[in-house]
Amino acid sequence: MNIWLPTVSLHSLVIVVSILVYILTTRARRARRPPSIAIAWVLGMIALPYLVLPMYLMFGQRKLPRKSSPRAGARPAERHWAKDLIESFGLPAPSPALVTMHQDGKESAAALFATMSSAVSRLDICTYILGDDAFGRETMQRMIERARSGVEVRLLLDGVGAIQLPKACFGALQRGGVETAIFSPLFARKTQGPRNLRNHRKMVIADGARLWAGGRNLAAEYFCGLAGAPPWQDLTFDLQGPVALAAASQFEFDWVSAGGKPASAQIDSAVPVASGVPGSALGEAQFVPSGPDQSEDTVHSLLIDACFHARERMLAVTPYFVPDVSLETAMRLAARRGVQIDLCIPSSSNHRLADFARNRALRSLSQAGVNVHLLPYMSHAKAVVFDDTLGLAGSVNLDSRSLLLNYECAVVFYGRGEINWLANWIEALIPATGPFDCRRPNLVRDLCEGLLLTVAYQL
Repeated sequence: MNIWLPTVSLHSLVIVVSILVYILTTRARRARRPPSIAIAWVLGMIALPYLVLPMYLMFGQRKLPRKSSPRAGARPAERHWAKDLIESFGLPAPSPALVTMHQDGKESAAALFATMSSAVSRLDICTYILGDDAFGRETMQRMIERARSGVEVRLLLDGVGAIQLPKACFGALQRGGVETAIFSPLFARKTQGPRNLRNHRKMVIADGARLWAGGRNLAAEYFCGLAGAPPWQDLTFDLQGPVALAAASQFEFDWVSAGGKPASAQIDSAVPVASGVPGSALGEAQFVPSGPDQSEDTVHSLLIDACFHARERMLAVTPYFVPDVSLETAMRLAARRGVQIDLCIPSSSNHRLADFARNRALRSLSQAGVNVHLLPYMSHAKAVVFDDTLGLAGSVNLDSRSLLLNYECAVVFYGRGEINWLANWIEALIPATGPFDCRRPNLVRDLCEGLLLTVAYQL
């Protein structure tokens, strides 16, 4: 018995030290973690302190230091509540935008290449994945052509996404005059913050005046399909106006953070809004980045607030749905108030763990009256519509990793044309969907779901 006492005492000391480290660092950084995430870290430190404490020190920081911008003076009472909320985060005000939504991959590719071709002085491209396939190679060739024509072309890839691209491709881009930077590479320390914070933003900006953005990575499966398989369903858009300038400013910040040199080609801060483009309508939009570089969880906060402001409907499409407790509660209460909520997700996505972890939230929402529609194919689209007053589209999935950890971006639309387009696009998915089975699972599955949800924010 006495032989084990020193060992037990040492182990207990390690547990106590681990929990103290968690408490002190949380207090010092004024970290605001969802209860489920905090409980997961603490339970992990009690059960496996030797493993979880180093993981916490490497990956536990969720927000990076940032000076918060003071909120401006009083706003007119008739202003949209979302505009006030977003501006309170220190983000640019909404502005006029000429928006074109893309119905499918063919339209999206045409708009992507048109945006790239329009660049005169600067072309900034941020993507999570650049495919080693025919579409990816065509995109790279177009980058090289713009660079050889005198345009400053910069490509920012995430560290995980960059692993999929052969070194020969980076060599070809460099020889062609395209500058490249890797955001948060796994095996180098170029970006501030833990290695698990990924840059999931997808945007192409020409001269700070035109923006192409949405959910598509620059790879074949998002546009035309691979090896005879149909492309994934996805959603992108392009626009002209000051919103593009806000995206360019965010890209510059990300680029420098990744070790890139500041842009040499200056862009005009007075961005004009063109008119008369077929299929486009002048509306009002607002660029909203989300991630560790923001003082608040911007898109997450916007979605929760929108759930409480909604009066008639919420339409949403997302490939992965693993919400935290606060977003799930907001949606559930909105449904109980009589708001019609239609949620479209793939019956089987490309991330099976996310599919497994989502079921507990889906059962709770279904029982509250949320209509869950299972798509019979892979959909990578991310968009949400509230009533007739707000639409949102971009790179943000409705899961905890995307909303609380990743670097993401979205555009909020206030124009009736864009909101109706997004609503009609989502509603057109519903007839082909199947219902969700909300029956209570057996004990084993219920326990497995609970265990998996403790790390759901990392999925």
